[in-house]
Amino acid sequence: MPEKSKNKLLILIDANALLHRAFYALPPLTTVKGELVNAVYGFISVLLKVLNELKPDFVLCAWDKKAPTFRHKIFKEYKATRQKAPEELYKQIPRIKQALEAFSIPTYEMAGYEADDIIGALSKKVGIDNIIITGDLDALQLVDKDTKVYTLRQGVQDTIVYDEKAVQKRYGFKPEQLVDFKALRGDPSDNIPGVAGIGEKTATDLIKEFKTIEKLYKNIDSPKIKDRYRKLLKEDKDKAFLSRKLARIVCDIPFEIDWKKAKLKTYDRDRVVKLFQELEFRSLIKRLPE
Repeated sequence: MPEKSKNKLLILIDANALLHRAFYALPPLTTVKGELVNAVYGFISVLLKVLNELKPDFVLCAWDKKAPTFRHKIFKEYKATRQKAPEELYKQIPRIKQALEAFSIPTYEMAGYEADDIIGALSKKVGIDNIIITGDLDALQLVDKDTKVYTLRQGVQDTIVYDEKAVQKRYGFKPEQLVDFKALRGDPSDNIPGVAGIGEKTATDLIKEFKTIEKLYKNIDSPKIKDRYRKLLKEDKDKAFLSRKLARIVCDIPFEIDWKKAKLKTYDRDRVVKLFQELEFRSLIKRLPE
């Protein structure tokens, strides 16, 4: 493991989250042979932006494994309401993996866990500055003095970097409190229930006041909680604690980096150019890092 240094930077890419954002952010792009490549283009465009702007020392990419996770075991309805992405999205994954291989960027996945769990585990272990590249704001709970989140706002070139101050400014509380916020608010996109009847504003106010759901329930009879919310909180107490388990990114899984593979190497430029020409990404060839 490299020594702690402000001069060392690790990039952690949440491949699935970035893939989905790229697919929906761009209109259909097809090659002359009829191959749809909009997600591939968007993904690589962000990758090149990151490499050129951030100039990392180490890069790795994490993927979801196509299998149920521990979250499905404790709540079988987890993500049950999510609409399956079109097959046109999944067909582009091999091309993205082909591009990552051409850049000598290693990929990781682990049965029972999601990509952001792998990223969470690594971000807390590495001991050097790291930036998470994602299209999913769930990763904001991982932000701390060593970890930032680089994400998309609109399109694939409009990006924003969240540090601790930026998260505090957006939500009004600390990054680690986002899981307690979701415990109350829930998350419809992942079918995390939360507390029925507690909306975003109320959840925010309660977290600002009580900091965690343990402290909230310890002070459930506080006059600072309106009667109607107290009733809802008592009725769905179990769901609140379950929702926090579902929302929390696991950071204690046994996962290690192969630092030799993660080190950003001199890539095979000819191989990358050949792939870009095949995909008809001529504009991206000009953006290849030296």
